[in-house]
Amino acid sequence: MLQDYMYSVKPLPLVFFSGCLLLVLTLFFTVLLNKILLKFATNLGVRDKDQIQVRWSPASKPSLGGVAFFVFFLFSLLIYLSLFYSLSFVRIEYLSFVLVCSIAFLMGLADDAYNTRPWLKFAVQFFCAGIFIVSGNYIKTFPWEWLNYTVTIIWVTGLMNSVNMLDNMDGITTSVSWGILFTIIGLNVFTTNPSWFYLFMSLGVIGSLSGFLYHNWFPSKMFMGDSGSQFLGVFLAWLGVKFFWNGTDYFGVPVQAKQILTAGMLFIGPIADTTTVTINRIMRGISPFTGGKDHTTHALVYNGWAQRHVAFFYLFITLLSGTLVFAGIHMNAAWNHWYTAAGAVYILAVLVSLFLTTKTRAFKNKFRA
Repeated sequence: MLQDYMYSVKPLPLVFFSGCLLLVLTLFFTVLLNKILLKFATNLGVRDKDQIQVRWSPASKPSLGGVAFFVFFLFSLLIYLSLFYSLSFVRIEYLSFVLVCSIAFLMGLADDAYNTRPWLKFAVQFFCAGIFIVSGNYIKTFPWEWLNYTVTIIWVTGLMNSVNMLDNMDGITTSVSWGILFTIIGLNVFTTNPSWFYLFMSLGVIGSLSGFLYHNWFPSKMFMGDSGSQFLGVFLAWLGVKFFWNGTDYFGVPVQAKQILTAGMLFIGPIADTTTVTINRIMRGISPFTGGKDHTTHALVYNGWAQRHVAFFYLFITLLSGTLVFAGIHMNAAWNHWYTAAGAVYILAVLVSLFLTTKTRAFKNKFRA
């Protein structure tokens, strides 16, 4: 497969310097851009006070973070093209990646501005999943194409909604996304054929996440909004398919158990929270898509945790999962049943532990649907 410019074309020091510079620039200018947006566009994403508030914060705050994510996503693309442009960019994979991220951002921005209907959001999410399939960057883990297509649709729509649902408390989604991208960057760099395209796009987004966290850490001044969560959801879903679902073992051979488990482990934060909320709401006889303060993040606060400690906890879980995934992919010559069992036990342990936080007396006494 045709790669981006390699070491023989662009020296490694230039790549390293350019990547570091991009990271610093996106961090600095994200802070600056968000300051400007907070001053001149304070009502974007702020709902009417009469509407039910499902966010943890009692104060209405503008949902502006996604704007900076997308702006510096495009900025990263321009930097990549200026340094590494070649005919390799004119590929349906790269063009589809930019397209699907743009569609997700615009859909989220419309929702922030006009509070669009839920069916429209789902329709756009399914359309994004269709782009995954048409572009060829769909899950290819199973021997049956119909199953690969089905799992791809579930993965894309599920992750876009999971990231959106996890954005319910200051710094949570930002920290989790940061940890996931940090792992993906490490996996991309420590490989024989790194993709400079995905490296630069990831660096740009992780820089903008770091800059946004300056305004989103407790007590936050702004939220990322649907424009941010939908963009991050599809961005991470694409990289998840690229580096995990369609990944290979040490010998370049696909291993189904390894592909499924590494994806599940790295994305365990949003998966566990969404799974818990869905089960609890179905048990109460209400729609899983109904808003409420019944997330695992809320449960931890009800049980005595400070909000910033919840964010640190989710970041820790993500980085721990990323470390285990990195070790499983790069430090084991062969995958065996013991690794499969260990990975499954880890995922189950995190799922059960977070689920049980919603079964404590403190949660039941303080939670209000």
